[in-house]
Order: sequence, then structure tokens, then C-alpha cells
Amino acid sequence: MRINKYIAHAGVASRRKAEELIKKGLVTINGQLVTELATMVKSGDVVEVSGSPIYNEEKVYYLLNKPRGVISSVSDDKGRQTVIDLLPQVKERIYPVGRLDWDTTGLLILTNDGDFTDKMIHPRNEIDKVYVARVKGLATKENLRPLTRGVVIDGKKTKPARYTIIKVDREKNRSVVELVIHEGRNHQVKKMFESVGLLVDKLSRTRFGTLDLTGLRPGDYRRLNKKEISQLHNAAINKIK
Repeated sequence: MRINKYIAHAGVASRRKAEELIKKGLVTINGQLVTELATMVKSGDVVEVSGSPIYNEEKVYYLLNKPRGVISSVSDDKGRQTVIDLLPQVKERIYPVGRLDWDTTGLLILTNDGDFTDKMIHPRNEIDKVYVARVKGLATKENLRPLTRGVVIDGKKTKPARYTIIKVDREKNRSVVELVIHEGRNHQVKKMFESVGLLVDKLSRTRFGTLDLTGLRPGDYRRLNKKEISQLHNAAINKIK
């Protein structure tokens, strides 16, 4: 097995992140520094990342309803609560599939499967990520139409999105809009709304692919079953085709 795949299967990082670890000189096999990305790991080899040995774990997948004020990270140097803190019973070294901002709530998948993570977050696979945003301002078909063609944020155009106007409150000058995107760039949803003159003051991810938050209160989590995992894999494969 190639070294980057081995690291991904061990739940340390995705394949792309594993390649970065190798390039930084943080990976050894049997005490020898790995310099080639194509290096193969054989049965019995001892692989270490940053001096710590890693092992292939059973692949696990969890669905979390992330509350507001929790960091979507494995750890935080400022001592803030992370999503990992919300799953204290999980022994495997899991990490979030993508991120939600600290003040964004809703659906987050956590796993130790690097290949699965790559498949879920890569824009080419067009996995639906559904958000419900409360915005300041009045949402209309006219001001939201640019989102369906793609808007430029941080110098790069977004892929076309879909929207549904759920509510418009003229008295309070605010609206509730559902937005469906396929990407996961930094603060993307907030920046997309801002580009059309609407400022997000509350945001939640309500669906990811075939998954939703039915039965999960904020802070609750559950393990995904084989059918749910298979449906997510199949959704990505069908988009590639």
C-alpha cells in the first residue's frame, strides 16, 4: 500500500494532507525518513508521523449536530471546545469531514477514513450541502439570481448554487433562505450571500448528501450505518460518471 494511502487509512489525514506531511519530512518507515510519495508500506513496517506510530483502525463514521460556539477541529491551541470533545466515547482517531464555522450549527460528519473524506469534500463529486441562512435584508429572485450562475469570492468563481426563499419579513427587514452548494470553501455561504447584498446572522447546515439531522438535537451524535455510508459513496461515484 502506498504511504499516503496507508496514512489516510490510519485516520491521520486525507491522502492529500498525508502528502503534505511527507513533503514536510514528518513521516518515517522503520525509522527511515520517507521522501518519495510512491513509497510502499509492507506488512510489519512501522510507520510514524511526527514521531508517533500509526496503525490502521476500523473505519468509523459519525453524524453530529454541531452546536454554535464549537470549533470544527481535532484540537484548539486556545483551549476552546472542539467537535471531538462532543464524542468522548469514540476511541478511534476521528476528524471532521470539512468544517463548519464556530458560529454555524448543524450537520457534520466525522470519520477516520481519508479516502471517504476526499470523496465527500471534492467539488467534482457534487455532493449536495444544504444550508438554511437567516439574512439581513429582503431576499428576492432578482438579488439571488447571481448565485445560480456563480459569484466571485476571494478571486475565484463559485459553482452554480440552488436556492429557495423560505421566508421574507419586511417588518424586520430579514429573510430565511435555503442554499444548496457543492463546495466547501472558507466562509463560503456567508461570502456568497454578502456578494448579493445580504448579510448572514444565523446559519445552519441541514443536509449533507442523503443525510439530515432527524432525531438529533444540538450536541447529539450517532454512528452511520452501512446503508447510509454506501449511499454517500454511490452519490459521489454517480456524479463522477
